[in-house]
Amino acid sequence: MSIQFGLSHFWQQADAVIQGTAIVLFLMSVASWMIILSRFVAQLRLNRAVERAAVSFWAAPDTESALAALAANDKSGLFTSLAQAGIAAAHAHRRHEGGIGAGVSLSEFVTRALRQRITRAQAQIEAGLTFLASVGATAPFVGLFGTVWGIYHALVGLAGASTVVLEKVAGPVGEALIMTAAGLFVAIPAVLAYNALVRANRLVLAELDGFAHDLHAWLVTGERWQG
Repeated sequence: MSIQFGLSHFWQQADAVIQGTAIVLFLMSVASWMIILSRFVAQLRLNRAVERAAVSFWAAPDTESALAALAANDKSGLFTSLAQAGIAAAHAHRRHEGGIGAGVSLSEFVTRALRQRITRAQAQIEAGLTFLASVGATAPFVGLFGTVWGIYHALVGLAGASTVVLEKVAGPVGEALIMTAAGLFVAIPAVLAYNALVRANRLVLAELDGFAHDLHAWLVTGERWQG
């Protein structure tokens, strides 16, 4: 009599622990791919903003048109919010010059505003990366736990048998190894996506930092950057 083994047979024979582990891996995979797809779509917007935003801002003849051009070419909103924060800080300092906070220079006041905006931008573009890193680090061990428990469950099922046929051992053990493969299937995309997004975000933050320096110099000295 032949015995059929496969995913459906493994699921039917699995206990609540194995099924629960498989569901956890499935949910981790779904959540990871949702974050991966959303972050890569956002990264495309960031890449386009990096290419066009700063150039369009400095090419404009005045502040109002510069902000309008920046908003039109910055779908991510990061460069726009940075410019708005810096310009608003400069205007606020000039309005309250000689009043509260008079001991703070224009340069320091604008620097604080730009730093706060860059910190928020960093938190925004890094959203979801912690989860991807956690999935990449834990999913293989979750799958390994499922494999160990599955092998234990299979051996317990053979307890008391007078003879142990290789087919009866190899099938359940082979099916239990599916959990290890599932853990790797969940972890590998998460790790690859995390590494790619970290590198891409580092480049975007460098561009934001450079734009902030040029913006600071313009707001403090009045000299516009010529690119």
